[in-house]
Amino acid sequence: MELTVGAVLEGKVKSITNFGAFIALPENKTGMVHISEVANAYVSDIHQHLTEGQDVKVMVIGLDNGKINLSIKRLEPKPQRENAPRGEFRGNSAPRREGQGNRPSRAPIQPAAPKTADQLFEEKLKAFMSESDSKISSIRQYSDHRTKSRRR
Repeated sequence: MELTVGAVLEGKVKSITNFGAFIALPENKTGMVHISEVANAYVSDIHQHLTEGQDVKVMVIGLDNGKINLSIKRLEPKPQRENAPRGEFRGNSAPRREGQGNRPSRAPIQPAAPKTADQLFEEKLKAFMSESDSKISSIRQYSDHRTKSRRR
C-alpha cells in the first residue's frame, strides 16, 4: 500500500513522548502525531488525550525522508467560533437575572472621533523619530563593537 498525503488510516498508539505519539500503521510502518496535531484545543499533556495501545484514526499530512507525519485533529470537526459583527459587543447577551451581583452592563464601544491632520502628522513624526533613534543606536553599537575588536 502506497502512502499518500491526505490518506486516512487506522493505527494503534505505540508509544507516547512529551512532543507527540508514535502510531503503528499497516505494513509495519510507523508514523508520528505531533502534540499540536492531537486535538483542536491546546494540549499541554498528551496523556490526557491518548494512551498506549489505543486504536486511532489518523490522516497522513506529510511524507519527509521516510518519516510519516500524521494528524488526529484534522479528522475531527472544527469547533464553531461565535463571530459578532465588528464594533458590537461579543459578551454574553443573556438577560441579567436577579442575584448576579452589581456588575455594570457593557455597552458597545463608540468609535473615536476622527483625528485632525495635525494629530496625524504628530503621530507619524513620533513614529519616525522612534524608528530613527533605534536605527542610530544599533549603528552606534555595531561601530563600537568593530572599533573594540580592532584595538585588540
